[in-house]
Amino acid sequence: MTTKQIYQSLWLSDIHLGCKDCKAEMLLQLLQQTKAKRIFLVGDIVDVWALKRRVYWPESHNQVLQYLMSLAKSGCELVYIPGNHDQLFKAYHGMDLADVKVSKQYRYTSITGKQILMVHGDQFDEEVCFGRFYAKLGDHLYDFLLFLNRSSSKIRHALGYPYWSLAGYIKSKIAKATEAIARYRQAVVDEAVRQGVDVVICGHIHHPELSEQQGVVYANDGDWIENCTLLCETMDGQLQLRRWDDRLKTTVELESVNLAEPQALSAEKVA
Repeated sequence: MTTKQIYQSLWLSDIHLGCKDCKAEMLLQLLQQTKAKRIFLVGDIVDVWALKRRVYWPESHNQVLQYLMSLAKSGCELVYIPGNHDQLFKAYHGMDLADVKVSKQYRYTSITGKQILMVHGDQFDEEVCFGRFYAKLGDHLYDFLLFLNRSSSKIRHALGYPYWSLAGYIKSKIAKATEAIARYRQAVVDEAVRQGVDVVICGHIHHPELSEQQGVVYANDGDWIENCTLLCETMDGQLQLRRWDDRLKTTVELESVNLAEPQALSAEKVA
């Protein structure tokens, strides 16, 4: 029996339940081997956009949702910050839905006393976008990248290799994509500085990152479409960016920061 990993807090975003590219099976395995006092769902949990185009709801997606709800009922604090793909839930801001607190943004004090701001990040789209043409082109290209990602994953699985994001690798080589990521990061950090917080946690762009910017810890918890990543607060006050390793059937640490000393960012790159 696998020993459960215990954390103060977990942050998950961009799960996209209802989308055929969602890695729900991996996420369910993660949740079942993890115990946390609180879980923050930082947007795009259910992909309403995808469900409007085509109803897709396999049992694994239902199991993830039911498991999260069972955690809330059993005493785990669940906070839900809706994104753009599940924006209809923004109408429930300030309310509790089935033991889940809904908020457009949220602030939390870490175990080390640091102020953490949580936003999904879609509110910064106008600052990041290169115009309508590039926005539409980007949507079509991303759909194509996800198609390539599915094909690559099937081949790797058949050959016995663990999951690897081809889509993420290709995006990292496209100049416009890296420029958009930089613009997004800057917009999020500017908001954190404006609100006077120590840490800002976001999602939205499917690009996991943990770095120090302008005296603020910028933390993007990635997604469960390409990267299978999350953020966690350990019992001794570290903020860790972790990734699910399909071969090991557990998470591995990518980067970490001691929230008692935000500038002391350490990174262990995992191939």
